[in-house]
Amino acid sequence: MKIDDRKLTELIVESQDLQADALRDVKSTLPALVEVRESRRGRPIDLDRVRAFNERRRRLLRNGGLGIGALGARGLIGSGLGAAVMGIVARPAHAQAELDTQILETAASLENLAVSTYKAALGLPGFDANDTVVAFAQTTMMQHSEHGQAFNAQAVNLGGQRQDGVNQQGKAVVDAARLTDASGKADYPGIVELAGTLEQVATQTYVQNVMMLEDGTAKELMASIMGVEAQHLATLRAVGALLQANKPRLITVPPAGNAVDVAALPGPAGSVAFPEPFEGTDNAFQPDSGDVQ
Repeated sequence: MKIDDRKLTELIVESQDLQADALRDVKSTLPALVEVRESRRGRPIDLDRVRAFNERRRRLLRNGGLGIGALGARGLIGSGLGAAVMGIVARPAHAQAELDTQILETAASLENLAVSTYKAALGLPGFDANDTVVAFAQTTMMQHSEHGQAFNAQAVNLGGQRQDGVNQQGKAVVDAARLTDASGKADYPGIVELAGTLEQVATQTYVQNVMMLEDGTAKELMASIMGVEAQHLATLRAVGALLQANKPRLITVPPAGNAVDVAALPGPAGSVAFPEPFEGTDNAFQPDSGDVQ
């Protein structure tokens, strides 16, 4: 597989810069969450927030939502991946703990799942055919690990528990994926498809979480990490589209003078990474799908 290494390397650098910005203030905000935890001590669980979430999901289901459009555009309806995601997002959430801590524990579980998936891909025969692709996977895996640590720190300071396991519902998505070809070597299109699905689930779950979280400090971290996940997703969408078209080279149009001739780009170049102006929440997981029971 031939890859425009220079362009992909630039994306890795940009991702690291975005990651640094997202995590810069995590430690300094943790004491504030302890104060929030103490202010909530003895307060009953807010069941109305969970009921409101479940009612919104039921409306989406009745209206034919829950990711049907997004899954259809990617050809996942009827596939193992599509069925796994649809089955998960349609389940109701339950309130067994404070909703904010459930959300953070679930976010950590999604990050742990991403780490384990990228680690598994890196260990597949033939995955190391391109050093830059390996660097992208290693960098992304490291970033997910750091996200999980940040979410766990916030969850603990809010009165929750560390979540060091993977999201078990999301594991069904991984189990439904194809990671190797007939020869047993790494199947790049299948791996990119799975990674993109996990990044979309995380991005949309975090969009939903920003709306649901009560504490402003937790919202800030969730929104910052959401931006990193969206960058991962955009990169994987672009690479996946090129692989499907049997054109694995990342798009490179040399500048004429100081400007790039936009007209020389293929039509999908301006939309494949972000097909919608805003990322929805159709494929978001429930806030308690990965909490510590």
